[in-house]
Amino acid sequence: MQSEAKDFERIVVLVNEYFDGLYEADVEKLRRIFHEDAYLKAPGLRRSLNEWLELVASRSIPKVVGEAYDFKILSVDMQGEQAMVKVECPLLGNFYVDFLGFLKENGRWLIVNKMYADHVSVSGTEG
Repeated sequence: MQSEAKDFERIVVLVNEYFDGLYEADVEKLRRIFHEDAYLKAPGLRRSLNEWLELVASRSIPKVVGEAYDFKILSVDMQGEQAMVKVECPLLGNFYVDFLGFLKENGRWLIVNKMYADHVSVSGTEG
């Protein structure tokens, strides 16, 4: 039970690093919490981790443009060494809901998959 609580805490820390990475457009912080072969998927769109990080590096930086930091964890569902985390990510005029898939491998939790969709204007899929 104590190990499960520590795993839950670690996932929450990683999700907050994800939020910080998005808000600050910190590509290196984001790279550290994603597995290298992670894919990001939105309706009608697929991106490799490197493709997505290039977009993050080239877009406006939410922190610099004065956007509010309104990210939220909606749910965490853990089963052993896997977890699915649902988050809200208001970002650059869009309102994304992300599903982050985590796996614990070699004692380390990483995001292995991200599914996301913009729920304000479906055309925006940069999240």
